[in-house]
Amino acid sequence: MTKSKKPEFRPNEFVVYPAHGVGKIISIEEQEIAGFKLELFVITFEKDKMTLRVPTHKATEIGMRPLSAPDVVTKALETLKGKARVKRAMWSRRAQEYEQKINSGDLMAIAEVVRDLHRTDDQREQSYSERQLYEAALERLTREVAAVSGVDEAGAQKKVDEVLLSRAA
Repeated sequence: MTKSKKPEFRPNEFVVYPAHGVGKIISIEEQEIAGFKLELFVITFEKDKMTLRVPTHKATEIGMRPLSAPDVVTKALETLKGKARVKRAMWSRRAQEYEQKINSGDLMAIAEVVRDLHRTDDQREQSYSERQLYEAALERLTREVAAVSGVDEAGAQKKVDEVLLSRAA
């Protein structure tokens, strides 16, 4: 088995896994799978009560990354203040694009989804699928803001809500 460049992730470090959001590496273990010894990151996602094992040599290839820098979080929150950009495409196509952005793990793309799907009280009601996508994006954004800012999720949610409310004013 060839050894590629090892990512610089360590136990007790928060990371972003594209399809699941913010998780914490609890250990690095070795397992034998199909006759091969593999070194794996053991990542726990507390909120989802899920544990994921990712081969260390594949981590960066699949998009696992460290938390965003504080300036990226600030830019993402600034993105929320912008005007929603809703394309005139069919909903199924837009929903696919939103889903891809959410699962990309890119904080800026996730912030764009939150911005585009956010509804104020005086706007029309969201459809079920629209609300599901909005809540998924909002949760990913909030978890990363919380982890980077060192606050709990409620504090991060308050921060995000304040930005979204300031946009409506």
